[in-house]
Amino acid sequence: MRVHLEYGRTGLQVELPEKHVVKCLGYRPCEPLPDPEAAVVERLGRPTGAAPLAELAQGRRNACVVISDVTRPVPNQLLLPPILSTLEAAGIAREQILILVATGMHRPNLGDELVEMVGRSTVASYRIENHDGRDLSSHAYLGNSPRGVPTWVDRRYVEADLKITTGLIEPHFMAGFSGGRKLICPGLAALETIRVWHGPDFLEHPNARNGCLRENPVHEENTWIGRRAGCDFIVNVVIDARRRVLAVVAGDMEAAFAEGVVLARRPVTDTLAAPVDIVVTTSAGYPLDTTFYQSIKGMVAALPILKPGGTIILAAGMSEGIGSPEFQRLFEENASPQAFMDRILHSDYFVLDQWQLEELAKVLRQAKVKVVTDGLAPETLRRLFVEPAESVETAVAEALAEHGSEATMAVIPDGPYVMAEIV
Repeated sequence: MRVHLEYGRTGLQVELPEKHVVKCLGYRPCEPLPDPEAAVVERLGRPTGAAPLAELAQGRRNACVVISDVTRPVPNQLLLPPILSTLEAAGIAREQILILVATGMHRPNLGDELVEMVGRSTVASYRIENHDGRDLSSHAYLGNSPRGVPTWVDRRYVEADLKITTGLIEPHFMAGFSGGRKLICPGLAALETIRVWHGPDFLEHPNARNGCLRENPVHEENTWIGRRAGCDFIVNVVIDARRRVLAVVAGDMEAAFAEGVVLARRPVTDTLAAPVDIVVTTSAGYPLDTTFYQSIKGMVAALPILKPGGTIILAAGMSEGIGSPEFQRLFEENASPQAFMDRILHSDYFVLDQWQLEELAKVLRQAKVKVVTDGLAPETLRRLFVEPAESVETAVAEALAEHGSEATMAVIPDGPYVMAEIV
C-alpha cells in the first residue's frame, strides 16, 4: 500500500506491506471553517470568559501580542491583522504595539523566516522582537510557583498594559496540549524557570504526557505561571492535517483554552484495538521536523500504541541538523540514555535542552528506533542512540525480519499532531 508521510516541506511517498498494516491513523474528518477570517473577527467580539477585545483595549497605553515561534504552524497571517486593527481602532498607537515571538529556549526568528511567519506587511509595519530565555536581565521575577519553580517571565510582556497571546491547540507530549498558557511558559520564560519546570520531577510524572491535563504537573504549573504573569486575552486555533482552521477560540486564558481542548480532542484522536509491533511515524513535516531535537516528539507520540520491545520507524527531514549546541553536547557527555538518566536523577547535572533527551530515554526504554532522514549522516544518527535506515521500506523490512512474519504495524503519517490511543 502507498502512504504519504509528512516529511520536510514536500512529504514522502512510501510503499508498505499491506498485510502487516493494521491501521493508518490520522485526523478524523472535520469540515474546516468556511470563512476563518470572519470567525476570528467574530470571536474577538464574542470571546469566552472575557470582555470583547475592543472593550479591553480601551484606555490602554500599550499592548504586547505574543506569537509562537517558527516550530509551530500557527496561521499568524490570519490572526494578527484583526487583532492589530482592533487595538489601533481602540486607540492604541501602532508604535505602542509589540509583537513578541515566544521562542522559549529556541533560536530567534528573523529575516525571511519572520516574513514567512507573519507576512511582509506586518514585518514592515510593526515592531517585532524575539524572546531570549538566556538573558535573565530581560525577565521579571514573579516569585516561586506552588511546586517551587522560580518564575521569571519576559519583562516586556509583564510590564505591558494589555497582554494578548495567540497560538495553536494541539497534542503536546509533556503538557497534554499546546496553546493557552504555553505561550507564557515556556514561551516567554527564562532558562532559570524552564530548567526546573522541565526537570525530572515534572517530566517523570506518569501524567506528563500527550493529551493528559488531569493531575499533569507540567500543565498545572505553567497554568499557575501564566496566571501569575497575567494574560488579558488569548486567540487560539485548531487545525486539521492540511492546516486548515477547524475552530477559533478567544478570551480568558483558561476558559478559552479549555474550550479549545474539547474542540481539538475529537479530530486529533484515533484509536487501535491493541498495540502493534511496529509504528511508522513522522514529526509532522516542516516546521516541526527541522531538527532531531524536535523530531523526538514524533517518537514519543507512537509509544501508546506500541508493544514493549517494538520498533518505531521515524521519517523526518531534520534540515537544520541535531539541535542546539547544548543538546548536541548531551550526547557527547553521556554514553547511553541510562547513564544520562542516572546523572539527572541523582546529581545536580544540568545541560540546556536535556528535557528532550529525557523524552528520548523514555522512548528507548520501550522501543528500538530507526530513523530515515536526509538531514543527518548515518554515523551521526548512531551517536544519537538511534539506528539509521536508507529508506522507510528498508527499515520496515528490517523490523519485520526482527519481529517475525506475523508482526503487526500501524502508520501515523502526521506524527505528533495525531493522538494515538488503545481502546
